[in-house]
Amino acid sequence: MAPGILGKKIGMTQVFRPDGQVVPVTLVKAGPCVVVQRKTPGTDGYDAVQLGLMEYVKSSRISKPKTGHIKKAGVDGVRYCRELRLGPGDDDLKMGDKILVTDFKPNDKVDVIGTSKGRGFAGLVKRHGFAGGDATHGSMFHRRAGSIGASSYPSRVFPGMKMAGHMGVQRVTVRNLEIVSVDEEDNVLMVKGAIPGPNGGYVMVRRSKRR
Repeated sequence: MAPGILGKKIGMTQVFRPDGQVVPVTLVKAGPCVVVQRKTPGTDGYDAVQLGLMEYVKSSRISKPKTGHIKKAGVDGVRYCRELRLGPGDDDLKMGDKILVTDFKPNDKVDVIGTSKGRGFAGLVKRHGFAGGDATHGSMFHRRAGSIGASSYPSRVFPGMKMAGHMGVQRVTVRNLEIVSVDEEDNVLMVKGAIPGPNGGYVMVRRSKRR
């Protein structure tokens, strides 16, 4: 059993179950992937594999250090690489082995990891979901922050205070999503629900850790 697979988010659509229920799904162009590096407890202290997504990418679009790294596995056209831990029940993968979308079946539970969309500089209400103040009757407190710390003591703002700032472009994990369907011909996974990132963004689909 493969621990996971890499892919690209295509977009969202909906499918109908045999009983007529409408299910929102996200299409993921998953794989084929190749094992670029195998890490073992003897040499690295833990058991894991580094996967590379095989794409039609020009060699000039891949950095020289990564080009030398993937050549050790005898593959080309790999720009997106991610590491997955191996656990009980996972295949004993070796360098050069391939992982395909056929390793997943409908009703499997997966975690999808991606980078959220960038929203630029955002205020408190949008970034943290603050309620804000009254919007009428002479209120001068609409979408502002409240108290951020006492004046006399400790006379400073504690780190981590929720304020306005850059929103998005963060690693986001959505857990326990169901695979609705697998398209072996086009290497497409249909995952129930929404996943992080824009259309065309890279994602990692791994076996759910809480299944």
